[in-house]
Amino acid sequence: MRILIYGINYAPELTGVGKYTGEMAEWLAAQGYQVRVVTAPPYYPAWKVEQGYSAWSYQYEYLTGVGVWRCPLWVPSQPSGLKRIFHLVSFAISSLLIILWQGLFWQPDILFVVEPSFFCMPGALLAARLGRAKAWLHIQDFEIDASFELGLLPSSGVVRKTADIIECWLMSHADCVSTISEKMLERLATKRVAASRRLLFSNWVNVDAIRPASETSPLRDELGIPSEATVLLYSGNLGEKQGLEILILAADLLKAHHNIYFVICGVGGAKKRLLELAEGLPNIYFLDLQPVERLNSLLNLANIHLLTQSDKVADLVMPSKLKGMFASGRPVIATAHPGTQVAKFVDGHGIVVPPGNANSLVDAILHLAYQPEKCAKLGQAAREFAVNHWHRGTILAQIERVFLNLTGRNLSHTRLGEYPAYANRPLEDKISSVFLGRQMTMTHEEAQRLQACTQEIAQILYKNTSRDEIASLEEVQKAIYQQMLENISIKVLHS
Repeated sequence: MRILIYGINYAPELTGVGKYTGEMAEWLAAQGYQVRVVTAPPYYPAWKVEQGYSAWSYQYEYLTGVGVWRCPLWVPSQPSGLKRIFHLVSFAISSLLIILWQGLFWQPDILFVVEPSFFCMPGALLAARLGRAKAWLHIQDFEIDASFELGLLPSSGVVRKTADIIECWLMSHADCVSTISEKMLERLATKRVAASRRLLFSNWVNVDAIRPASETSPLRDELGIPSEATVLLYSGNLGEKQGLEILILAADLLKAHHNIYFVICGVGGAKKRLLELAEGLPNIYFLDLQPVERLNSLLNLANIHLLTQSDKVADLVMPSKLKGMFASGRPVIATAHPGTQVAKFVDGHGIVVPPGNANSLVDAILHLAYQPEKCAKLGQAAREFAVNHWHRGTILAQIERVFLNLTGRNLSHTRLGEYPAYANRPLEDKISSVFLGRQMTMTHEEAQRLQACTQEIAQILYKNTSRDEIASLEEVQKAIYQQMLENISIKVLHS
């Protein structure tokens, strides 16, 4: 089965939509599916294109079994409402020819579109029809609704009504529309998406990588925070949807409590303003976004996690950072209204306070900070919930079955089976050289031989290796490397 993923965010972005899209694509590739991605260069959450990538040229790379096309886009350093719209539109325009080319010549079985950006949906539907693929829209957040609620778009009746009509029409032409929470799924019904095409596709967490640590996080020593102090951690995007000003107000109200510290980790459009608001406060620290190998240490820095959100976007987005908080085995204090999805999740695993109410937040912090036994009990319950409901392998295996049902395929035939070469490959190589400005270095015959060898290796490994030893891509790579060391002589390697 061929799966073409289309979205503005992708690995190696460490947070948000790009993280989940990247992990899904790599997992699918590890199962033996052919996966390609049309995306932008990594820029989020810093709103700056990462070193080694270009905002103004097309690039192709092969990442962990996935072919990735990166298309130009404009990245504003300070994203405002209108700038953000231009940013999204620039990617939709630059990626249009690429997605049409992939749909027409590669002919995927599923074209999986990730919102944001919804501006990509018209091109995605056209590409799916050209390639006779199933069109799947996956909504990480309702960016159109959120833009109106936050004032990023003018909320006059005509503009809002026109946007709603276009959005509903495009959704009605998708074969499947999924989103990440039950409340967001309910909103899909208000957009006239048929029940038979609505699907819950939650985000997940790697509960093996994110887990309670027995030792003190080394970040405490690096920041100079005493081991017995209570640390309140916010980690994630520092944007306008997060309502982060309340943390600065709470830190100010608690500055007389010398054993309570706030740590805010991340980057984003609101960081400069937050630093200015926090100037002079001795109990608050700011950290840059941490690399993935330090994520568990970061989350274990906290005694209590903080999850803030603007009340204007309740149930329009679902903060995926909550998954990591729960997996770390720490309680959560969240700002949310009763009945919202966040409030339902945090109930029994922390405390929910009204958005924008700094005094209520302070009361909740003091309540947990001086009751370590209650903290431990709530944290343990959060960890168990994450393991039972948000396990990465379980969620992705369920979606794999939906993919197969949607395309009418069989699991044993599709995984590790032999894929026929597609007739349009020579023409595709010529088009590829136009975008990249160079010729492909591997011939079609060489690519076929490499694919055949790779599939044979995968089948042998799958047959002769314990499933526990090849449960992840890293373990597969380790198993293959070990076999090479044991069975391939230096003489063969140099022949």
